[in-house]
Amino acid sequence: MRTMEGVALKLPSFSQLINPNQLINRTSLNLRFNFPKSFSSSSSSSSSPKASLSVPAAAPVSLGHSTRPDFEILHQKVPNGSKLVYLDNAATSQKPSAVIDAVNNYYRSYNSNVHRGIHFLSARATDEYEMARKKVAAFINASQSSEIVFTRNATEAINLVAYSWGISNLKPKDEIVVTVAEHHSAIVPWQLLSEKTGAVLKFVSLTEDEVPDVKMLQETLSNKTKLVVVHHVSNVLASVLPIKEIAKWAHDTGARILVDACQSVPHMVVDVQDLGVDFLVASSHKMCGPTGVGFLYGKSEILASMPPFLGGGEMISDVFLDHSTYADPPSRFEAGTPAIGEAIGLGAAIDYLSEIGMQKIHDYEVELGNYLYENLRKVPGVGIYGPAPSQTVDRAALCSFNVEGLHPTDLATFLDQQHGVAIRSGHHCAQPLHRYLGINASARASLYFYNTKEDVDDFIRALDDTIGFFNSFK
Repeated sequence: MRTMEGVALKLPSFSQLINPNQLINRTSLNLRFNFPKSFSSSSSSSSSPKASLSVPAAAPVSLGHSTRPDFEILHQKVPNGSKLVYLDNAATSQKPSAVIDAVNNYYRSYNSNVHRGIHFLSARATDEYEMARKKVAAFINASQSSEIVFTRNATEAINLVAYSWGISNLKPKDEIVVTVAEHHSAIVPWQLLSEKTGAVLKFVSLTEDEVPDVKMLQETLSNKTKLVVVHHVSNVLASVLPIKEIAKWAHDTGARILVDACQSVPHMVVDVQDLGVDFLVASSHKMCGPTGVGFLYGKSEILASMPPFLGGGEMISDVFLDHSTYADPPSRFEAGTPAIGEAIGLGAAIDYLSEIGMQKIHDYEVELGNYLYENLRKVPGVGIYGPAPSQTVDRAALCSFNVEGLHPTDLATFLDQQHGVAIRSGHHCAQPLHRYLGINASARASLYFYNTKEDVDDFIRALDDTIGFFNSFK
């Protein structure tokens, strides 16, 4: 039971659920019989009727259709009997069977602690864990695997930089440049750090196209700037920033740059050496890997200069009663028993993504994302945030939007309960951005490579029905 402007609403069960037959591409077989002009029973066998089978060429199978069998979770119905349409990938992605099997295999076959045992299980667990680190390094083209630090998630990775590098390098009136479109994880740690160090946060606003103003960012940089913190792809606006240029501008002023790549690493080719960034963070769970593990990339010379973030086992070289010495990176920043199975699962996810090819994934998602945008903007009363796609502007495969007169949480609830469509509603951990846009919340549909145009069509039909339902009470 939900209420809307004082009216009690009970969400009904609708009969107009989508016919699954509409989602199947059917090709008919055309039998063509070629009879001779004169035919009789006494005709020779050479003149008997000939049947030729004319089969239209099959349409190419999309990446979404070809990969969906690997994701068992997508092939289910929600409690109301609707098929699941999962469009909340910017929050977390689903996991292919190869990843689930890899994690299962670790716990079934060689569960053990890493780096601390000489027995077979420990040795194998250590090898697989460190192999996962090498896979991450290769995936983003780090120069060496020791530049990859495993963390619980991207949030912890940013905090690691804030408390280790930040406290050691920032002093009163130093400036940290951040955009208003950042995730809370890329704002709050620097607020806490500024309270401790006296550093000042400088915020970059948006252009009229609702994209972070890179010209303003460039003009904000000065010899006071010590760190630039920016996203690669916005989790709300779907905009893509020119990281390579921003990194050069930052370095020209003597500043470091940290990139939140949570929405780019899973969806496109990311090359940290080509981008020239100092730090980059990402989370496993957004790239087909398990929850509970993420990573920090840091240039080796910078990591080597940073003090530990947490104290305990693994991160030490020697411990005495009056002092301790510390291990080299990355062990220096991985105190305690790590998320071993999760890291191995991340390695399996990278294998899976690499086998498909990140450029292939990106190209498919650009097409699918544009299909989502073009169909969504045609729905009456819908306003989409962020730049419009064009020949010169790429959008990520997500759309944050609002429907006039309809709260996004009511919208998302109805889509889920009546149509089995899973989207996100709220501020998406970006309250400052929403306030800047003059709103409190938005709805967000976000795609991944296992989604299809049929998913988008289902969403649009369900959205039309949802809007019609709520409009009926006006």
